[in-house]
Amino acid sequence: MSVEEAERPREPAIDRFDQAGIDAIFGFDTPPPRAAKKGLRALLDADIANRERLPMLEVVCERMVRTFATSMRNLTSDALDVHLERVSTTRFGDFMNRLPLPAMIGVFHAAPWDNFGAITVDSGLIYAVVDSLLGGRRGGAVMRIEGRAFTSIETVLVGKMIQQTLADFAASFSAIEPVQMTLERVETTPRFAAIAGPSNLTAVATFRVEMEERGGSFSIVLPYATIEPVRDKLVQRFAGEKLGHDAVWGAHIARELLATEVTLEAVLGERTMRVQDYMALRVGQTIGLNREPDDPITIASGGVPLGQAQIGKRAASVAVQMLNDIADGFSA
Repeated sequence: MSVEEAERPREPAIDRFDQAGIDAIFGFDTPPPRAAKKGLRALLDADIANRERLPMLEVVCERMVRTFATSMRNLTSDALDVHLERVSTTRFGDFMNRLPLPAMIGVFHAAPWDNFGAITVDSGLIYAVVDSLLGGRRGGAVMRIEGRAFTSIETVLVGKMIQQTLADFAASFSAIEPVQMTLERVETTPRFAAIAGPSNLTAVATFRVEMEERGGSFSIVLPYATIEPVRDKLVQRFAGEKLGHDAVWGAHIARELLATEVTLEAVLGERTMRVQDYMALRVGQTIGLNREPDDPITIASGGVPLGQAQIGKRAASVAVQMLNDIADGFSA
């Protein structure tokens, strides 16, 4: 090597970056590799949810759109439009993690089902409702105020809207199953509104409210554990406006039932006998039933008691006179 080459300054070596280094330069966080999960944990933490369709729940939500639009017009005295965006199935933890903040979460109790649900209201709809109820300016985008919690006045006003939402949703649901929904509390932090486990499946109905170039959306969250008592009704197919009830078929079945012939049995009495005594009976023998001639007898059909009657005679025939209506029921 010559002296000139030895004195020549060496060029710095070029560092070779991997993907993690490139991400670090540009400010991206590379998530650490996750260990593969096995067994029951892999099943519980799976991203794939069993998306069971609930056709009747979609019908309830469509009815809710018409009812809630009228209620909101009466509440705010504004021209608004309400429409259903989607009805989906997701895990409760995934839904709460994707919830845009700030937001209000109303936790309600469904009395007949003895379980809880939630209503989430985004900030756009919160500010639109508050401005409308307090006489704010109409039209234009609502200014989003960051860095502060909702005031007590905002919480109370939005709470009134949530209560009206629950009343309209319960009224829409009554065509399938009567239900009473009561608002328990209003939260602004998702972890304080944990009505189900993170991996539990929930049905989420999202509605959009437009109020003169402003508005927002709200969602009704129903865990599957809450709607389990009526799940069989919610998975039924819907046809027609009357929720599956066909008046023509109902009237036809009623006519056919009234014209059906039924065999009635007059039970004078019953007695328990041994098989050998029963086999030894001969013509002309008398069986004692421990009954008086004026005691009422039982009228039955197919072994089912229908009522009591008094035995007598009409013309040359033996007759019975009913002592109670069959519609009133009978217990022996």
